[in-house]
Amino acid sequence: MSQALPWAQIDTVLLDMDGTLLDLHYDNHFWQVYVPEKFAERHGLPPGEAHAECFRRYDAKAGTLQWYCVDYWSEQLELDILQLKEEMAHLIAIHPDVPEFLTAVKAAGKRLVLVTNAHRKSLNLKMERTGLAVHFDALHVSHEYGHAKEDPAFWAALRRGEAYDPARSLLVDDSLPVLRAARAYGIAHLRAVFKPDTRLPAKDVADFSAIHRFAEILPGSRS
Repeated sequence: MSQALPWAQIDTVLLDMDGTLLDLHYDNHFWQVYVPEKFAERHGLPPGEAHAECFRRYDAKAGTLQWYCVDYWSEQLELDILQLKEEMAHLIAIHPDVPEFLTAVKAAGKRLVLVTNAHRKSLNLKMERTGLAVHFDALHVSHEYGHAKEDPAFWAALRRGEAYDPARSLLVDDSLPVLRAARAYGIAHLRAVFKPDTRLPAKDVADFSAIHRFAEILPGSRS
């Protein structure tokens, strides 16, 4: 379970997007179901073979910037990935309490920063769909720093564009490799997410404190 956060010791709130602010069901369905279907159609393959080939290619790039790159997959799969993402945009959904949390964080005087591995084109699509961008002081994309968030070097590189103090920052992220990298770099306050995809069971969050929903860590009197 999540423990109350020491809000008086936090100046900057770093938030992941997919699986943290937004329901990961959109991305899971897109990459696991929709893209293999379109790959099968494009290349005249049986569904099972197309699915296996897509996952073989995904697995080879897991944890790298290419894994998250719309342009890379458009080229590799010979599909217009951004267009396909737009076709499925009706599945983009905000997790419970997110707007209220963002409003409360800003009201508490904290700097609010989105930090995502998503490609800038994906970020733009999701911000247009959800309207969440208005809450943030900055939106940072890992592609623009040369490292995925799973690499501790990303968190050092991020300070070129975001003058945050790791000892006075909170990161909420659904990825355990990302949280481990952030912890290795020295980010003091970390929270995982139990249900990145609302249609799947709660995940194992290892030794990280985690939330079911953002109402559990609203800035308030317990600081």
